[in-house]
Amino acid sequence: MSKTYFDETHCAIGHPKSTFMQWMLTVDHKRIGLMYAAVMFTFFFVAVFTALLMRFELFAPGQQFIDGPTFNQAFTLHGVIMIFLFIIPGIPAIFGNIVMPLMIGAKDVSFPRLNWATFWLYILGCCVALASLFIGEGVADTGWTFYAPYSLNTDTNVIMALTAAFILGFASILTGLNFLVTIHRLRAPGMTFFKMPLFVWGIYATAWIQLLATPVIGITLILAVMEKYFGIGIFDPSKGGDPVLFQHLFWIYSHPAVYLMILPAFGIMSEIIPTFSRKEIFGYRTIALSSASIAGIGYLVWGHHLYTSGMSDVAKSVFSFLTFFVAIPTGVKFYDWIATMYQGKIVLSTPMIWGLGTIITFAIGGITGITITMIGVDIHLQDTYYSVAHFHYAILGGVVFLMFAGMHYWFPLITGKMYKETHAKAAFYIQFVGFNLLWFPMFIAGWYGMPRRYFDYLPEFQIYHQVSFYGALIFVSGLIYMFWTFYRGWTKGEPSGTNPWNATTLEWHMPSSPPPLENHSKVPYVDFNPYEYHHGEPVVKFNYETMQRID
Repeated sequence: MSKTYFDETHCAIGHPKSTFMQWMLTVDHKRIGLMYAAVMFTFFFVAVFTALLMRFELFAPGQQFIDGPTFNQAFTLHGVIMIFLFIIPGIPAIFGNIVMPLMIGAKDVSFPRLNWATFWLYILGCCVALASLFIGEGVADTGWTFYAPYSLNTDTNVIMALTAAFILGFASILTGLNFLVTIHRLRAPGMTFFKMPLFVWGIYATAWIQLLATPVIGITLILAVMEKYFGIGIFDPSKGGDPVLFQHLFWIYSHPAVYLMILPAFGIMSEIIPTFSRKEIFGYRTIALSSASIAGIGYLVWGHHLYTSGMSDVAKSVFSFLTFFVAIPTGVKFYDWIATMYQGKIVLSTPMIWGLGTIITFAIGGITGITITMIGVDIHLQDTYYSVAHFHYAILGGVVFLMFAGMHYWFPLITGKMYKETHAKAAFYIQFVGFNLLWFPMFIAGWYGMPRRYFDYLPEFQIYHQVSFYGALIFVSGLIYMFWTFYRGWTKGEPSGTNPWNATTLEWHMPSSPPPLENHSKVPYVDFNPYEYHHGEPVVKFNYETMQRID
C-alpha cells in the first residue's frame, strides 16, 4: 500500500524530518486543503460564539451586559470573520484544494508552491485581522461593509481591518488563478469541458470571479486606507468625496462575491444528488452553463443594494430587471436537481439529507431575495431584519449547509473512516430546527420595521428576538454535536473502503482512501459521462493499476 498524505509529503523548502514542519512546508494540495479547513473552522466558531453573544444581549430591550459600541464591534467582528475569513474562501480553499485535482485526474494543482505561498498569505491576513483586536481602540465598529464616511472617521482600528481584507483578497486572486490554470491544463486525457464533474464547473466559474472581481475591492480598500492616512477626498463628503462611490465599488465586488460563495456550493449539490439518487444527473450541460451564466450576470446586479441612495429611476429599473434575470439560471439548477431525483433510487444517507434540507432553506432565501428585488418592497425593507434573515437563509442555509453536506460526502475519501450515520443525521435535524427558529422570526420582525444592527429595540419586537435566541442555542448545540461526530469518526470510525457511496466521479476511483501522494497511480483516460448509472449501479469502473475503464 502506498503512503498517504498523512505519512509523506512534498515540501516547498528542503526535506524536514519533523512531522510538524512537513505539514507547515507541504506543497501537497490535500494537506494544504486540510490546513485551510483547520484554520477556517477555528475562526468559524469564534464568529459563531460572537453571534451568540449578540443574541444574549438582544434577549430583552435595553442594555443587558454589553454597551452599544461593544455591540457594534461584535457584529463587525462576526461579519468580517464569516465573510472574509470563512465563507468566501471556504469551499474553494478546502474542497477546491483537496478534491478538485482528484476529480480531473491531476497529481496536484498547476503551481504547488504558489498554492503553499497563498495559504501563508491567507494566514498573514488572518493575523493582521486578529492584531486589530488588540491595537489602538480595538476592532472596527463599521460592519463588514466598512461604509464611508463612518469608516474614515471612526476612532477604532479600521485600517488594520481594511489591510487584512486586502491581503485576504490578494490570496483569493492567486487561488483563482491557480485553479483556472489547473482546470485548463491538467485535466486527464479525454476529459473535455463537458465531461468535467459539476463541482469542477462550480470551482471554474468561481475562479473567474476571484480573478476579475476581487481586484475591484482591493483597490477600493486601498483607497479607503489612503484617505484615512492622507486625508485625500475620495469618499468623505466633507473633503469633496462621494460616499456613494464607495458603495458602488464595494458592491461591484461584493455581489459577485455572493455567487463566488454559492457556485462551488451548488457544485457540491450537483455531486450529491445523482450519487444518492442512483441516477444520471438531469441536464448536465444546463447545470454547467448556468454556473457560467450566474458568474457572468452576477457582475451586473450590484446596484440593487443602492435603491435608497438617490439612484435614478431608470438605473433602479435596469438593476431590478437584471436581478430578476439572474434567478433564471439558479432556477434551472433547482429544476435539474429535482428532475434528477424523480424516479431515482434515492438513498437517504447524511449527505443527501443535508442536500434536501438545503433545497428548502436556500429556496426560502432565494424567494425572499426576489421580493426585495422589487424596488418598492426593497425601500420598505431596506436595513431591516428582513434583509438579515434573507442573507442568512441564502448564505448560511445555502453555502454553509452545502459545505457541511460536502464534509459528510467526502469525509470517507479524506480520512478513510466512516462516521456514525445515526449521530450525523441527528446533528442535521437539530441544526435544521435551530436554524429555522433562529432566522425565520427575523423575517416577521423586519417586515414590521425592526432595524438591523441596533443595540436596543422597542418592546413589541421582544418575542421575535427571544425565539431567535432559543433557536441559536439549538443550532449551536447541533454544530457541536456534528463536529463531535466527525471527531469520533476520524479517530474511532470503521474503515470506509474506497467508494462507500457507490459514486461515479473520478475522485472515488482511487487505490486507497485517503488517496496516496500524487493521487492516481497512473494518469487516467476519461472518455465517459461522469454521472452514468444503469439500474442504480455505476456504469463505469476503473482498474486501479492501469487506470483504464472496465466495461
